[in-house]
Amino acid sequence: MINYDYTIDLSDKLLAFIRYVFKNHAEFRHSCLGHYAKFSPLWGGEPLSKKQTVNFSDGSQPINLCSPIVLAAGANKNAKDINAYANLGLGGITVGTATRHLRIGNMHKPRVGLDEFNRLIYNSMGLNNYGIEKIVERVQKQIDNARKNNFAVGISIAETPGIAEAKRLQDLLETFSIAYNTADYLEVNVSCPNTGEERLDLDTAFMAQTFDAFNEYKKNAPIRKAIYAKLSPDLTDKQLLSLLELLSRFGVNGVILGNTYPSEKLFYSLPVLNDKGTSGGISGRPLYENTFRKTVLAKKHFPNFSVISCGGIDHGLKVRDLLNEGADFVQVYSVFAFRWMAGQKMMREFSCPSNP
Repeated sequence: MINYDYTIDLSDKLLAFIRYVFKNHAEFRHSCLGHYAKFSPLWGGEPLSKKQTVNFSDGSQPINLCSPIVLAAGANKNAKDINAYANLGLGGITVGTATRHLRIGNMHKPRVGLDEFNRLIYNSMGLNNYGIEKIVERVQKQIDNARKNNFAVGISIAETPGIAEAKRLQDLLETFSIAYNTADYLEVNVSCPNTGEERLDLDTAFMAQTFDAFNEYKKNAPIRKAIYAKLSPDLTDKQLLSLLELLSRFGVNGVILGNTYPSEKLFYSLPVLNDKGTSGGISGRPLYENTFRKTVLAKKHFPNFSVISCGGIDHGLKVRDLLNEGADFVQVYSVFAFRWMAGQKMMREFSCPSNP
């Protein structure tokens, strides 16, 4: 495993200057990726014309991508201007994470931060979003154009934090069913560290109940769609393999490895972003080694499971290595804060490994 690094060029230095100018407005900077995507054709951004397909043995609808690099959930929470993101050299996008109803999220400010030296982002947004119905309404208006360009659109969903125990399953199933009818694939976020609630991937009994209900819904749906569980990167190897065994019993097609890393479990001194006294979840370059190792572990023991690798991927050769280890595609986000036109640069490195 090599944690490839890239040479910082003039455009990356320009991006660093922009980060410096807006250093006291982290959430505004965080939200600018959509504008960057929309106007990127002015400096050479355009959709890719390639096509690759992820197939599933259970007859679930294939996922068509124009690049193996997909934008992770959290970047476009509310499904605004989906097709503009194809200009960034991406093959698809996961919108959300969406909950059943609108959420303001964590009230602590700021709730996003950035560590220049380690090239990482930490956030405790708290699942702020417009709610699944509004998000699906937006996706429905845009997804036909996305599919014409093989630009896949997944929807990430999560349990409403703080909901009464008796209503948890109903809440998730309602959110899932609304998203299912529209998305190309479903991503169930069972590992968000940013809400102050217990993570679902640590409650295996409720995990089993939840994915059993999702599987029943899928069996009775006119179209079978791929379902992924998004797991936390801090799981032990034993926990991960146990969860994969559980998920495989309930018709889950694959997993995203992984989510943001709980900040309190990493040795970084970062500002507090929430009432829990933590910095929320960490994403960025330091996560890659764990991402690679977990991908290898999952594919070794569950070779037929679809794996989407996510965490610390900022170079095209990392994409190549993860695909060689069995990942179907990768998800990225933080790299766009540090690398100008990161998608195009990574695709060039991926396509021409002898000249990264």
